[in-house]
Amino acid sequence: MNTPPSKPFAAQNPYAAGFGGGYATQPSSGVKAPATAPATPSGPAPSGAAPALPLIFDVSEADFEMSVLDRSIDVPVLLDLWAPWCGPCRALGPILEKLAKAYGGRFVLAKLDTDQAPQISAALQVRSIPMVMLFVGGQPVGQFTGALPEGQVRAFLDQHLKDVPAAAPQGSPVDELRAAAAEAPDDETAEALLREALAVEPGHLEATLDLSGRMLARAEVEAARALLEAVPAADRNDRHTAMAKRIELAAHRPEGDAAALQARIAANSRDFEARFALAALQVHGGQFREAFDQLLEVVLRDKGKTEENWREKARLQLIEWFDLCPDADAVSHGRRYLGMYLN
Repeated sequence: MNTPPSKPFAAQNPYAAGFGGGYATQPSSGVKAPATAPATPSGPAPSGAAPALPLIFDVSEADFEMSVLDRSIDVPVLLDLWAPWCGPCRALGPILEKLAKAYGGRFVLAKLDTDQAPQISAALQVRSIPMVMLFVGGQPVGQFTGALPEGQVRAFLDQHLKDVPAAAPQGSPVDELRAAAAEAPDDETAEALLREALAVEPGHLEATLDLSGRMLARAEVEAARALLEAVPAADRNDRHTAMAKRIELAAHRPEGDAAALQARIAANSRDFEARFALAALQVHGGQFREAFDQLLEVVLRDKGKTEENWREKARLQLIEWFDLCPDADAVSHGRRYLGMYLN
């Protein structure tokens, strides 16, 4: 933890007098309760609900009340109190941003530079940073200090958000373009729509993965790889990992001739070596369901009685390939028959 340069800190309860005089202290709990209606922010404001905010945003003293306190009435707000000179803050910040995306709108992340917000820092009694506070319903419900590892931050969030449902999906131009690409009549149109989505929001992870999958399907392996490698490490997810593995499979064609291997299997259904080799070729070509069927035959026929234990090798290979397969129906088929054959 880092301690900010010496500044005057409020001696009163951090929520006493509120931010701009709109709040008073609850005697029993020390958290604020509305004393009067919050002051209307300066400038025009739309009627009804507070203006929509992005998932991750910066706040200042000028908009703290509206963007944090008022916003937390609609959705939990995680407040990251940081400063540019704070090394632990730079370590924690990417973790908080990653989790804001991973939690699917169950909270939003507000980032406050304490150097630029001395009055708010004093009111919140910020004595060391990084400091993170969670606001729900206009009130603070939990906080921690220090650059905690991701697992501990998740535990903190899960403790306080257990009753908060995932936010309803909100339409966005990128989402609409991705949906249109999925329904496009041809690959050329689909790729054009995905490129348009990336022009709207450069680096959008899911649109990037959609496009790289399209490129991979038409054997543009290096182009697909370049797209994936451009994604920052902190933004990558399990789908990114699976796509990278698919690209590696496509980039390295296994040895063997499919016709010759099929002839060997036709002559000897227990030629498990040929089935493995053929399955590898099929996966390389994107024929996951056919590859699954080859290895399922191994599981069915071997019964784990051979010295090489082909059955266990096939089971492990199937599990690995299930995670890489983009065809949910093929995976469901493979898992169902694997379970049947193992029992």
